[in-house]
Amino acid sequence: MAPRQKSERVTIRTVAEDAGVSVAAVSKVLRDAYGVSDAMRLKVRQSMDKLSYRPHSAARGMRGQTYTVGVLMADIKNPFFPDIIDGIDDGLAGTQYLPLFGIGRGSSSVERAIVHAMVDRQIDGLIMIGQRMATADLDAIASEVPIVVIGHHAPEAQSFDSANNDDVRGGAIVAEHMLAQGYRRPAMITLGRNDLMSADVSQKRERGFADALRGAGFAEHDIRIASADDGLDDVTATVRALLESPEPPDAIFGWADYYALEVLSAVRALGFRVPDDIGIIGYDNAAPCAFTQNNLTSVDQFGREIGRQATRLLIERIKGRTQAEHFVVTPRLVARGSSMAPRVKAGDTLPSPSAQPDVAHK
Repeated sequence: MAPRQKSERVTIRTVAEDAGVSVAAVSKVLRDAYGVSDAMRLKVRQSMDKLSYRPHSAARGMRGQTYTVGVLMADIKNPFFPDIIDGIDDGLAGTQYLPLFGIGRGSSSVERAIVHAMVDRQIDGLIMIGQRMATADLDAIASEVPIVVIGHHAPEAQSFDSANNDDVRGGAIVAEHMLAQGYRRPAMITLGRNDLMSADVSQKRERGFADALRGAGFAEHDIRIASADDGLDDVTATVRALLESPEPPDAIFGWADYYALEVLSAVRALGFRVPDDIGIIGYDNAAPCAFTQNNLTSVDQFGREIGRQATRLLIERIKGRTQAEHFVVTPRLVARGSSMAPRVKAGDTLPSPSAQPDVAHK
């Protein structure tokens, strides 16, 4: 075959000629069609790599599939999200699908604009991580493109799938661990937003935390859950207000690690010792929790597995599954130094946790 000029566009016919196969065979490989042998697939893929062939997404969209999936993240400051992205990468490995990323900045209006832009570009499916849109909005999007949501509990939904951990159980595990460590005045700092829906994970964690304390005998006025807007200064101000109150907490649960890490910094800046004066627990078990300077106890919700499962569900939807599936993994608490003070003394009488928490020590 004559050398190809650099200015020539590599087409499906060019690949077929180089691989010594038919155009139809190349098309089947591109579509991941049934009946293509491994040898044929390898031969065509090698020619594509050699020729730097890139399928024309618009043309593929006209044929019904572009092999692109959207990934919409609420923000990029949450250190837990990379775990989910790793899982999505795992799920896409070995497939033809490539991800397109969007950042919603915690705004439902921004999210809608990004989703509409992705749909207009003919993505085959969409994974939404920590989105702020209501279930009704998700139903509308699902009528246009298959979607899977992470961080949104809607087990009754039929038009879309979800992948989550059991956030109610996770909140309860935190309360149980605090009591088992001898803390008497636990508090929680949660996400403060006007547009939060009942499906939001922070509210599920609040429920689990409060229910566990009630089950241990706490009165309603002793169950303290303070909200802070999504900013470090707001979290710091909330911590200061709690610690300057007449009955300051001796343990604080940050609803997510990026809140808990700021709680850790604020508590130390105010002159308190962790964990001797105040225990601190986060949620997500993101990588910074294990850093020596943090040593933060946190709830592991297995983010990488959630990402893998979300990708599996999305590809199944793209391929035609219509019955909804809502994957839920059971979280566990990873105990580190921020909550492991020897606070229980002989003769102390403590409220009894309703159940033994699932704890791993690091």
